[in-house]
Amino acid sequence: MTFRWALLLPGFTAALVGAAGLARQSGPMRGVADAAQARVDYQLKCQGCHRIDGGGDDRSNPPMRDMVARFLTVPGGREFLARVPGVATVDLDDQRLANLVNWTIYTFDPQHVPKDFRPYTSVELGRLRQNPLLLERAETRARLVARLTLAGRHGDIMK
Repeated sequence: MTFRWALLLPGFTAALVGAAGLARQSGPMRGVADAAQARVDYQLKCQGCHRIDGGGDDRSNPPMRDMVARFLTVPGGREFLARVPGVATVDLDDQRLANLVNWTIYTFDPQHVPKDFRPYTSVELGRLRQNPLLLERAETRARLVARLTLAGRHGDIMK
């Protein structure tokens, strides 16, 4: 019932996002056709595990806040973001998923979005999500975080 109220009351939804301290992207979010839809999709499909502010839980649901865009800077990181189970298997069509993933990058980690960032497209996500990372997700993430650490692109990245 709470979700229905949040969906019916855009002001309430905006207040929740504001209260969570989400970054407000200044300027356009390339690849985000509908930020309001992306916000609702995040609330319904992602926030239960990654929390309203993208902070995760440090165990099984890694943080996105101040982290997610960093994966775009290491080989294999872009593909990883599209192949994690929550992205690859979510019940959204590829276009809506591209909108959500791009919104997530700009919302939770705007300071680390590479200047040459190419927004995800529905075609790219459609291809990558056919091959989800299931059992190897944690190992793949750890390897990418190690690359970030070696490259010196990290302040205090989660384990």
